Amino acid sequence: MGTPEFAVGPLKTIFEAGLNISAVITAADKPAGRGKTLQSSAVKKYALEKRIPVLQPTNLKDPEFIKELSAIKPDLQVVVAFRMLPEIVWKLPRLGTFNLHASLLPQYRGAAPINHAIINGDKKSGVTTFFIDDKIDTGKILFQEEIEIEDDYNAGDLHDKLMELGSGLVLKTIKSIFSGKVEEIPQDSLVTSSSLLLPAPKIFKDDCKINWDWEGRRIYNFIRGLSPQPAAFCMLSKPKEQSLVVKIFETEFIPAVHSHKTGSLICPDKKSLHAAVKDGYISIKSLQLPGKNKVDIVSFLNGFKNITDYSLS
Repeated sequence: MGTPEFAVGPLKTIFEAGLNISAVITAADKPAGRGKTLQSSAVKKYALEKRIPVLQPTNLKDPEFIKELSAIKPDLQVVVAFRMLPEIVWKLPRLGTFNLHASLLPQYRGAAPINHAIINGDKKSGVTTFFIDDKIDTGKILFQEEIEIEDDYNAGDLHDKLMELGSGLVLKTIKSIFSGKVEEIPQDSLVTSSSLLLPAPKIFKDDCKINWDWEGRRIYNFIRGLSPQPAAFCMLSKPKEQSLVVKIFETEFIPAVHSHKTGSLICPDKKSLHAAVKDGYISIKSLQLPGKNKVDIVSFLNGFKNITDYSLS
């Protein structure tokens, strides 16, 4: 059970290991693009390519879906980046249902663990497999694998690393469950009185606006934690002109003492653009204006005149 690209890696690993995949369950096709053409999920595309049966229920409690799923008689269900399952679904297989989560649970329960780990400046992340229960991301842990977060990783980089790491962990978990050699660890046993559990709620558009009054390191982490999707944004403004929404994808934080107002733009040469922050500068490497493609900063400066007359807010 899965929908986005992150779920394709584990599915591919299971398939290539020769295990019997009775069916794939994924989201219904959705209209996308200017023509509103129906688009299939990444998981569905892979499943069809490998001739694996696909189910696309819009309601996971629909009696017809439950009947269809029951007829398959699954031994085990594997969930990766899907949605919350009703009890009648996750209790159906004789060996249970487990989930792959892109964090070291119990940290970062929720829909966006990869983004939040980088936004918070974490130095490590990982993947966890756990048996699903009636709450979100709280079930008993089966296995975990840890990975270092490099200082220049963005959310896309960490996504790809964790997808690869998680694919192997899913296969390890399946084999261990079938062999009966698996230890279930209650998440409460990993929480102490001094533990600070950080959540990973879904990120909405309004959550992506850059605050230029933050310290530079925080802004740098915020931008890379939202890159390439859903992308951090701010307003590019000039007195007496309409402001533009600008998405920023790649930056560098340069600590410095200066007298510039936060958000003001400095162009030290034809290849660099710096935004002033309270403790230095955010050097912008790539961005995107409305209706335009994402470009590197050199291309942007070549086509945008008098950029220092503008500021960011």
